[in-house]
Amino acid sequence: MSRLQLALNVDDLDTAVRFYSTLFATEPAKRKPGYANFAIAEPPLKLVLIENAGKGGSLNHLGVEVETSAQVHAEIARLSGAGLFTEEQIATTCCFATQDKVWVTGPGDERWEVYTVVADSETFGTAPELAGTDAEAVDACCGAEAKQKAVATGASCCS
Repeated sequence: MSRLQLALNVDDLDTAVRFYSTLFATEPAKRKPGYANFAIAEPPLKLVLIENAGKGGSLNHLGVEVETSAQVHAEIARLSGAGLFTEEQIATTCCFATQDKVWVTGPGDERWEVYTVVADSETFGTAPELAGTDAEAVDACCGAEAKQKAVATGASCCS
């Protein structure tokens, strides 16, 4: 089963978790400092909340979660074959998980990822306190293009 992913910046994680828990009648599947995600069955949605004070209510990034690494690699071939620039990240740590993923950028500069979770991780990969200071950690989550933007602006990598 594939499902869409919507990653939102939120000003206050506790407030956002309470709201989305009520809205979707479910608790987060994963909760870490500055981060929560919901695996919502109906509608099929992976909702990711990233605490990013001052940017609440804005889009962080979009995605499609797939079941296997083979599906990610099939999407890499399909998207690059269609002429899109793809940014591949295999066995990368992001959002408290080790993932295989591919990034593409939409016409309005919106970032989309197609990914699968390989394993859980105790590290975020781009914790807000690392953004703009630990280029390797920022690159591990969102790639070189977003890393350059984050280092230049001091922002979170995917915002």
